[in-house]
Amino acid sequence: MQDVFASSREAMSKVDTAWLRMERPTNRMMITGVLMFAGPLDPVAIKALLAERFLAYRRFRQRPVLGVNGAHWEIDPDFDIDWHVRVAALPGAADKRELQDFVSDLASSPLDQSKPLWQFHVIENYRGGGALVARIHHCYADGLALVQVLLSLTDTAPQPEAKAELARTWLKRDRGSVLERLLEPMQGGLQKVLAAGEKTWQTLAQMLADPSIAAEFAHEGSEITRELAVTVTLPDDPRTALKGRLGVAKRVAWAEPLPLDEVKVLGKALGCTVNDVLLACAAGALRGYLRDIGEDIDGLTIRATVPVNLRPLEHARKLGNHFGLVFLDLPIGEPNPLRRLERVAACMRDLKGRRQAVVAFGLLAALGMAPAPLQEPALALFSRKASAVATNVPGPQQPLFMAGVEVRELMFWVPQTGSIGLGLSILSYNGHVHFGLIADHRSIRNPDAIVARFGAEFEKLMLIALMEDWGEEFGAGDAASTLARYLHEPTP
Repeated sequence: MQDVFASSREAMSKVDTAWLRMERPTNRMMITGVLMFAGPLDPVAIKALLAERFLAYRRFRQRPVLGVNGAHWEIDPDFDIDWHVRVAALPGAADKRELQDFVSDLASSPLDQSKPLWQFHVIENYRGGGALVARIHHCYADGLALVQVLLSLTDTAPQPEAKAELARTWLKRDRGSVLERLLEPMQGGLQKVLAAGEKTWQTLAQMLADPSIAAEFAHEGSEITRELAVTVTLPDDPRTALKGRLGVAKRVAWAEPLPLDEVKVLGKALGCTVNDVLLACAAGALRGYLRDIGEDIDGLTIRATVPVNLRPLEHARKLGNHFGLVFLDLPIGEPNPLRRLERVAACMRDLKGRRQAVVAFGLLAALGMAPAPLQEPALALFSRKASAVATNVPGPQQPLFMAGVEVRELMFWVPQTGSIGLGLSILSYNGHVHFGLIADHRSIRNPDAIVARFGAEFEKLMLIALMEDWGEEFGAGDAASTLARYLHEPTP
């Protein structure tokens, strides 16, 4: 019997172990997603769909077990799908406010550690249709992988027999192993980090014990170790209303979707990427919120950690965590929207030429390999260097259906770590961009006050692009004049 039990165990990767260890009452390590549907959902059909497709991943019948020397996966001998799939109804008007409150409560509540760490909640009444809320622990996979797991539950037509394979209509052809294409062209750097093994966390421990050692590595170490040293020695993010002592309650909110084609046209017109535009709009929304609550934002720059996918899209459904993190500057103190966009774009270009994401991946592996007491000070150190987590996941640009019902909108949030209490999420789907936010309730009482500004920031950039003379070069000064004229905003 003992041999059978042992054979059901699988070792957990070091990176996944690090995410399992990060669970805190103030930051639950769950990826939370919500899908909104054009029609009502049949709970029986949803449960059958999950049994067929979601549980096709063996991992989701397993629960994580954390031990002194690491963690492993084991099959739940008492697995009960009825516990994992719940049915609920929204109170009152069953509108956006009620759904946001429902999702907020779930995002604040822990999953049962004695069971596989995931749950689905079928909401039977939402705006004349239905909704599905998913909670899955980060140790199972990263956000990109789990979003694609959720999308694998959908079809490209109302009748499954008429569907096209989503992977063929959206993802690239599966080619090569993850290791072959992981972080190309930075593969060599990744191999160095993975090969460092025990030395990596020993180096980190030295840096935590004596910060002057990091300075030495920054000048004399190898390229990878030098990047780690630079990351360790980044100054802490400034104290703002976005960053304070965390509570245990989370609040979520999402904005009205933007047309993706308009975002693409704007990015091309202004010489930047879609991602640059959206993150600049998020920075503008945070700026307006902080200004209105009386914060001193003059010259303020905060950082967001941005997950960087380290594998091709077609491999994301293989689960596990395969991403690194980079620190992106958000120029909250810059009043000019065009200059703010230029600064975000410049920072993104700089990050693309560095190995910060590779180092972060190796660091997570090192923390999973290191003694558990080392993770707490390392987590505290790195979370002090940012005020938010910002994610951007590309979704399919076609309507999807689940159990025959069309998916109207979708949104997701990844967890924050350590002392970070703000998450910004951007997801594109079916010709639209969806922007959402999850925030610590103690720090941000009304996240709607931030997401409501997102569309307005985009409209400012659109106005600048539409009103300028494209026959001549224009810059931030011209943008300020345009806003002063049409929106009556003071010229900086």
